[in-house]
Amino acid sequence: MLDSEMLSLASFVIITTFTPGPNNLSSASMGISYGYQRTLQYLLGIMCGFFTLLLLSGWASSFLLDSFPAFEGVLRIFGALYILWLAWHTLRVNYAFEEKEQEPMGFLQGFLLQILNPKGIVYGLTLYSTFLVDRVESLFQLILSALILACVAFVSVSIWTLFGAGIRKYLSNEKIKRIMNIALSLLLVWVAVDISGIFRAFK
Repeated sequence: MLDSEMLSLASFVIITTFTPGPNNLSSASMGISYGYQRTLQYLLGIMCGFFTLLLLSGWASSFLLDSFPAFEGVLRIFGALYILWLAWHTLRVNYAFEEKEQEPMGFLQGFLLQILNPKGIVYGLTLYSTFLVDRVESLFQLILSALILACVAFVSVSIWTLFGAGIRKYLSNEKIKRIMNIALSLLLVWVAVDISGIFRAFK
């Protein structure tokens, strides 16, 4: 049976990876304009950049926690605050994206979008300093976890690329969009409270 933190991890990864953001919206836009095949290099750049970002985040988190073990509690609080910010952002997201691009972006643009994205860095640090702090204890586990998460991201941007037009049409219904935003936001609030340790304080 999955424990509470694994359920929180799964919820966090799925919501943050599959809901609208720079990766998904730009991929949907390019998919509509150019199709999946011409967008593939951009998607591979996103995957590789995200993998690199996660490796760096995992190493940085491990170094920080090994050097200053007392920081774990502090990082959990910051991670919870970050997820609450994501919940607020998710509540207000409008799923809007541009339909046309001047030129299809390639591998390098997708790669740099990850490495130069401060939100992505915070996402990686949150993952490895909270959810995965006791589960990733070796270089192999770090590489494997980063690869799995990068593959999840690739699946997400591929879905948005292939079905961008359909997703946009479906989410143009204001009532459906509002219900989805509220549900996802509340789930993120639950994740934030769980990783902060408040639940465990009452056990």
